[in-house]
Amino acid sequence: MAKLILTHEVTGLGAAGDVVEVKDGYARNYLLPRNFALSWSKGGEKQVESIKAARAAREHASLEDAQKQAAALSAKPVKLVVKAGETGRLFGTVKQGDVADAVEAAGLGRIDKRKVELPAHIKSVGSYQANVRLHDDVAAVIELDVVAGK
Repeated sequence: MAKLILTHEVTGLGAAGDVVEVKDGYARNYLLPRNFALSWSKGGEKQVESIKAARAAREHASLEDAQKQAAALSAKPVKLVVKAGETGRLFGTVKQGDVADAVEAAGLGRIDKRKVELPAHIKSVGSYQANVRLHDDVAAVIELDVVAGK
C-alpha cells in the first residue's frame, strides 16, 4: 500500500489535502502520473496545510450559498456553442473548463472546473447533463445544450 497526499479531489477517494493509502498500482499508474497526488513524506506533510487552505478559498463560504447556486444551475439549461461539422460532430470534445466558462457566461456564477463531472465524452451537438459538486453536501445537475457555432 502506498501512502499519498491528494493534490486534487478524486471522486470516491478524497479531497485535496487528504492523506490516503491506496494500492501501489493505482498510485503508480493513475494518481501520480496525472498529478492527482504526491508521495507522502514528512516534508510533504507541511504541504497539506497549504493545499487545504487553497481548497477552502475555492469552496463556497456556506452551505446556503451552495444551495442557492445549485438551484440556479438546475433551473435553466446552459447553452454551449462549439465548432462542429455539417453532420453535428464536434471538432474536439467538450471539457470541464468549457462547461465552467459557459456557466459563467450565462450569468449563473463562477464554478471551479475541477468540480464539474461529465458522465461521458461529448463529441456531438445535442442535450447533455453534467454534475457539479458545489459543496460536500450539495451537488447540482446542469442541462447542457451543445450547439454548433463558429
